[in-house]
Amino acid sequence: MKKPELLAPAGDMEKLKIAIHFGADAVYLSGKRFGLRSAAANFSIDEMRDAVAYAHERDVKIYITVNIFFHNRDLEGIEEYLCELSDIGVDAVIISDPGIIALAREVIPDMEIHLSTQANSTNWRSAAFWKSMGISRVNMARELSLEEIKEVSSNTDIEIETFVHGAVCMAYSGRCHLSSHMTGRDANYGECTHSCRWEYSITEAKRPSERFDMEEDERGTYFFNSRDLCMIEHIPELLSAGTDSLKIEGRVKGINYVAGAVRSYRLAIDSYLNDPEGYTFKEEWLDELRKLSHRDYDTGFYLGREALVSGSSSYVRKYDFVGVIKERIGEGSFIVEARNKIMPGDHLEIMSRGEDIGELDLGEIISPDGEAMACAQPKQQFILTSDIAIEPMDIIRKEKALASDVLKKAV
Repeated sequence: MKKPELLAPAGDMEKLKIAIHFGADAVYLSGKRFGLRSAAANFSIDEMRDAVAYAHERDVKIYITVNIFFHNRDLEGIEEYLCELSDIGVDAVIISDPGIIALAREVIPDMEIHLSTQANSTNWRSAAFWKSMGISRVNMARELSLEEIKEVSSNTDIEIETFVHGAVCMAYSGRCHLSSHMTGRDANYGECTHSCRWEYSITEAKRPSERFDMEEDERGTYFFNSRDLCMIEHIPELLSAGTDSLKIEGRVKGINYVAGAVRSYRLAIDSYLNDPEGYTFKEEWLDELRKLSHRDYDTGFYLGREALVSGSSSYVRKYDFVGVIKERIGEGSFIVEARNKIMPGDHLEIMSRGEDIGELDLGEIISPDGEAMACAQPKQQFILTSDIAIEPMDIIRKEKALASDVLKKAV
């Protein structure tokens, strides 16, 4: 069986390193221009050069998004930019605009081109057309079922990429104008304000005095909201449908999200590849994804329209990301950088690359200079000593305190 690619997001260099540490086969990212995630820090040309070198040393590929919807004013500099990407050795560019695809074929003919999901490829003839235009991979439209994806893979020899995890735009394959209309910030330039998550009411034309509220309550009325996609329980079906690359959404998410999502999918994919016939899904892989900040999960369109459920826009946050292991300074001794407040006595969990999650009760907090600390605030460093298996870039988290527990401590 061909090994599928696990494709992870990176909004900056730290996220890229975390994605690779936890098992990504390839990472996609954007430069400062021409990508659809302007809220991410993104990469300068020099930073992309460093990212390519770091990834290639570890046999990981780098793909660059060039997938805004180009207007005439956006064309200035694009030819030079594509040539720069080729010069620094990126493995592929992700494009949705046919004109930019044609330009890329002309100026960087040896570069792989992947078709962005924004191009809305929904059938095998469309995929075959893009293949004839020099596209090596198609990220299929998010509105397809697994059965439809299987038909595409059966009728073409193009690589197929599908999103398997993360936030989903309520608009058709992400082609949304709501943010632009409401705020003047165009989602098709990577500036989405998530206007679909706001509170709305509807007025019917013949009954202008009546309002139909769309506010969120305990269960919510969710006309626009979509749940987060989660397909970790369906790895065999995705691969059977012909998926070559399993893509995780989330370039603007934090390193805790990137680490947890990549880790769970890496474990599930490897377990299946090691023994397809005897494969059994492990609930703890999904439990780990539930510990990440997320909206309610569902399976999108993959299992058919009857499986679709609109959901609350509220995030589920049961754990706080509190720190990252920065370096080993001795046997069982590490420098930790806090990302949220850490107190002596906190029960911490250490997320590493393997199956097991380490646990420890934190004792005294000591600074790298040997001074006792009352607590560790964000960006402060301290020494962690433990006999559990820990590596640099492992993630530290703790369960969020219940309101009742906070009140008890206050009393």
